Amino acid sequence: MSVFELHGLKLLSLSSNNYSGSIPMSAFQNLRNLSYLDLSYNRLSIDVTDTDISSISFPTFTTLKLASCNLMEFPDFLKNQSSLIELDLSKNQIHGKIPNWIWKATSLEHLNLSQNFFVEFQRPLENITSNVRFLDAHGNQLQGQIPILNPYDVFYLDYSDNNFSSILPPHIGDSLRSASFLSLANNNFHGSIPRSICNSTSLDVLDLSNNSLSGPIPQCLFQMTVSLGVLNLSGNNLSGIISDTFPESCKLQTLDLNQNRLEGKVPKSLGNCKMLEVLDIGNNQINGNFPCHLKNIATLHVLVLRSNKFNGHIDCPGNNSGWSLLQIFDLASNNFSGKLHLSGLGTWEAMRPNQDKNQSKLKHLMFDLLEDDDQYYYQDAITVTIKGNELELVKILTVFTSIDISCNNFEGPIPEVIGKFNALYALNFSHNAFTGSIPSFFGKLQQLESLDLSSNSLRGEIPLQLANLNFLSFLNVSNNKLVGPIPTSTQLLSFSEASFENNAGLCGPPLKTKCGSSPAKEDSPSDSETGSSIEWNLLSVVIGFIFGLGIIIVPLIYWKRWRIWYFERVDRALSRLVPRLGRETKKHGRRVKQNQRRRT
Repeated sequence: MSVFELHGLKLLSLSSNNYSGSIPMSAFQNLRNLSYLDLSYNRLSIDVTDTDISSISFPTFTTLKLASCNLMEFPDFLKNQSSLIELDLSKNQIHGKIPNWIWKATSLEHLNLSQNFFVEFQRPLENITSNVRFLDAHGNQLQGQIPILNPYDVFYLDYSDNNFSSILPPHIGDSLRSASFLSLANNNFHGSIPRSICNSTSLDVLDLSNNSLSGPIPQCLFQMTVSLGVLNLSGNNLSGIISDTFPESCKLQTLDLNQNRLEGKVPKSLGNCKMLEVLDIGNNQINGNFPCHLKNIATLHVLVLRSNKFNGHIDCPGNNSGWSLLQIFDLASNNFSGKLHLSGLGTWEAMRPNQDKNQSKLKHLMFDLLEDDDQYYYQDAITVTIKGNELELVKILTVFTSIDISCNNFEGPIPEVIGKFNALYALNFSHNAFTGSIPSFFGKLQQLESLDLSSNSLRGEIPLQLANLNFLSFLNVSNNKLVGPIPTSTQLLSFSEASFENNAGLCGPPLKTKCGSSPAKEDSPSDSETGSSIEWNLLSVVIGFIFGLGIIIVPLIYWKRWRIWYFERVDRALSRLVPRLGRETKKHGRRVKQNQRRRT
């Protein structure tokens, strides 16, 4: 029996299977009792082009989910669905305008139109009295004016990843007094953040990231953290300071201010946010010493301070029991100096192996909007530098661990506590002034995938223990003072010559320098250049010798007067050196002269 013959069917959910083929929407017209239909996330193509609403009577749906069903146009039959509560048309190929008649469905509360090709809202938009509480329109090509629905009913509003390019409505906060989630991220909104945004006192999540917003951050936004759980203003042109107005009852879990033009110091009151999990203030102009007052935030998983103007040592006095959950620690591109005292910052338990961890239940850092509904949440994201490249982690696994202190002025030996971080995935100590040898305890970091120690003053040999790192896929120890042979393991030989270059004493594959030969001096010419120089020098000497010899011999052969004059000079020189030989030479000389006269 076909499913279309089950006339008493009320609920049909076939989502997330591998069904394929094309189904006309009119095929459901005989299922008069059907109120819940979910065909999402298959390989089906739902055809709505034959649905003439004047001739076909459809079931009265309360829930209709057609996500990822290859829809090409907005289903026209929905005009007559007066009882529809939830409509999901996401991840299709619907073009054109969002019809304004959809707001007239008085029962509609949940509308998901995300990831289509909508370009605008059909006008007029004034006096919308829709009861929609959840509107997700992210991932389209929407532009123009953003419609604000019933200000007392909207709970969830997502206009992110579109082409909006206006200023934010001055009274946007007054229109969203009941909103819990507002995301306008990844558009091109410009101008300042209106102070009315602070009137949205029910907000749990506010994401205005990756726009062109400018000016200072309204001070009241930081005061809103008494209820606000996520504040993401990254990727804008915001300036000024981070106001020191975080309340004592701060409930903030994520604060992302990365890539703005903020300056000043990290406010002391930020330490009041005892629930903070993600703090990213990288790529600004923030200065001062290391913010030791954040060490008491036991819930912190991610700390990003990279590319600012921090300076001084990072040795924090006092209790070292904090930061047991810290998994991403990024201080790169600042002016920190002195020895690296990581053990003085906390216990770093997240960097150590834990046999009790259930790896089959991998978790992500996220903010649940509704505790009893996992459908609505905010996904934290972060950008890390790993394996020499920037990588955006859209989902931050709680088992991912990374330390990046590159491009600072740290000195002294690499701290021994690193050898206990067996759960570490990525380590970047490059472009500092570390001395001493590469510690053998690196061989214990069995989870390590990326290790960058380049551009320091490390000496000695590369420890054999590095060959034990089976997961290591990126290694860079270039620009140090290392010596000796590179360990001949399959793991280390898989890296390019660039990973080991500019270490005058290193030898062996993958370098061209063979072990046992004299190491090449810095700035010395290559072997081919040296050989070429020697050949030219020798040739010059030979040519000069032949030329000089020719100047002497040729006249002696062809000019008699020169020949006589030459031999007389030789005889005189010899007579002075050997007197007896001189007398005999004189007699011989007379005979020669006499003979010459007789001939003449």
